[in-house]
Amino acid sequence: MKIITILGSPKKKGNTGKVLSIFEDRVGKKHEIERININQYKVGGCIGCYKCQEKLDEPGCVQKDDALIIFEKMILADAIVYASPLYCWSFTSQIKPLIDRHFCLISGYGTSEHTSLLDGKRTALLVTCAGPIEGNCDAIKGIFNGFADYGKILTKGSFILPFCTTPDAIGDEGIELAEKLAKAITE
Repeated sequence: MKIITILGSPKKKGNTGKVLSIFEDRVGKKHEIERININQYKVGGCIGCYKCQEKLDEPGCVQKDDALIIFEKMILADAIVYASPLYCWSFTSQIKPLIDRHFCLISGYGTSEHTSLLDGKRTALLVTCAGPIEGNCDAIKGIFNGFADYGKILTKGSFILPFCTTPDAIGDEGIELAEKLAKAITE
C-alpha cells in the first residue's frame, strides 16, 4: 500500500511531526510512505474561478503551483493521512489552502453526478493540541468529516493527542495513538 502523509505544521520537528514520524515508522516496514511537508511547497488559496470544473478526469486547477504535484501524488496513493496541530480550533494556515484546493478534484457535489478523483481512498486525521479534545477539537473533526464526505474518501477516523505541549513530552500516549492510526489506515 502506498500512503501519503501531509504534515500541515509550520514545524517539521514539532509535536505533530513527531507523532506522524512514529506512525510512519510503524507502517513503513510493510508499506510505502511518502511525507509531504506542506511548508516546503508553494500552494496558493483557491481563487474561485470554477475553471477546474471543466475537467473531470484530472485536477483542472488553472494555478500552476505545487498543489498539482501534491494532488497527483494523492491520486496515485492508496491512503492519505492529514496531520495538523490544532490552531484556533482548526487546521493550520499552511495546510488550509491545500484543503480548499481539493475543490478541483471533485465535481457534481450534491447531485447524482458527484465524482471525486480521491473516491474510496483511505484517509485519517492526525491532530495534536495543547488542550483537551472535548470542546476544543469539535470544529476540526467536523470539518474533516464534511471534507471526507465531499471528497468521497473513506475516513478511518480522527486521531487526536491532547495536552501535547512539547515533542520531548510525547510518551506512551503518543505512541499508542500512532499505533491506533497505523492499524486503522492499513486494515
